[in-house]
Amino acid sequence: MAKLEIKTKENPKLLQETLSDNRQSLYLEYYLGRTQEPIINEQTGEQELYTTGAMVGKPKYKISHNRKKEFLNLYLIANPRTPIERESNNKTLALAQDIRAEREQELKADRTGKRIHLKKINFLDFYQNYIDNYTKGDIRMIKAAFNRFKDFLAVEYPLYCTNIKPDQLNEEMMSKFVEYLKSKSIGEGALTFYKRFKKVIKYAVDKNILTKNPCNGVVCTGNDEALTKDILSLEEIELLLKTNYTGQNKEIKRAFTFSLYTGIRFCDIIELKYSNVDYSNKRLTFEQSKTKGHSKKSRVEIPLNNGLINLIGEKQDKDNHIFNLPSQTMCLKALKHWVARAGIDKHITWHCARHSFAVNILNNGANIKTVADLLGHSGLKHTEKYIHAVDKLKKEAINSLPELKL
Repeated sequence: MAKLEIKTKENPKLLQETLSDNRQSLYLEYYLGRTQEPIINEQTGEQELYTTGAMVGKPKYKISHNRKKEFLNLYLIANPRTPIERESNNKTLALAQDIRAEREQELKADRTGKRIHLKKINFLDFYQNYIDNYTKGDIRMIKAAFNRFKDFLAVEYPLYCTNIKPDQLNEEMMSKFVEYLKSKSIGEGALTFYKRFKKVIKYAVDKNILTKNPCNGVVCTGNDEALTKDILSLEEIELLLKTNYTGQNKEIKRAFTFSLYTGIRFCDIIELKYSNVDYSNKRLTFEQSKTKGHSKKSRVEIPLNNGLINLIGEKQDKDNHIFNLPSQTMCLKALKHWVARAGIDKHITWHCARHSFAVNILNNGANIKTVADLLGHSGLKHTEKYIHAVDKLKKEAINSLPELKL
């Protein structure tokens, strides 16, 4: 087989990858430079500093080396046995090396060293790669926003539905995308999708995939006062807790009940450990996954009554998880079945527990500042929608009485 020799200082480099049929697929690997991000202390929220050595007192950074692949659709025969196969490999390799040299000249001709080699990037592939490497709790919404964007392209820009270059994303397209989201969503749905989409766009700008942010100046407004998810009343919660059946996952029931009485999100429930529990002072303390590292309110403290202590159970090894749950998909399926068995005709998701908790304690006299603190909100803006939900429930309760005729 033709030998692939690589010079370490070449950019791009010519490399090969073995396929399932044993062929060698040739591709170019571009080095796009490095980026550095400050290393944030999870406890203090401040950037960490070196404490020893020559760098003592200087800030710490995480260095990332950025690379991209360009597959050439050229293949070598593994272990060539005949002169014809060896000659074919030589010609294919020579062509690939010519392409590599041409790409290198293009790269050098671009004085910025950033754009020429990125022109052929498919933004949809970039987005998918972002999803594949995403580890935060809102991954489902990141994926959903991606699907909405692809659906939007299929309707408004069919020529781009499978391949769109970064420089084809512009302000006009983003404005149309926002209008599309509004036409397909209710409540804060459009705003939620757009926020996740902008997160990927910002990442693309940071990685020099985009020269400017096409979302700048394009605003998506949602109805911040609307609480679009169903909530469970205290009576419905009592009915739900009394509902038991053969094959029920007791761990899911225990965890969802804990969410109903604390307002904790699913992404935080699955991360809770016994180290988060202060049994002596009956207090639960944890960092919210959603705001960890970029909000002063990411740390939440919740007082624990005897009922919640019993749900948690006896003290165990501090590294043990309090709730051992299956995947989020399995939890949602079990929750849906449980709600149906209880005869509750509502669309209840795990996040409904958080909403139900807020509305129910407000109904019982808790002030909005207390609710905001328990939910870990950085301000009152996000908590106010629960006030409107309470007012709506009160109005519905009054209107449920027989019509007054004098």
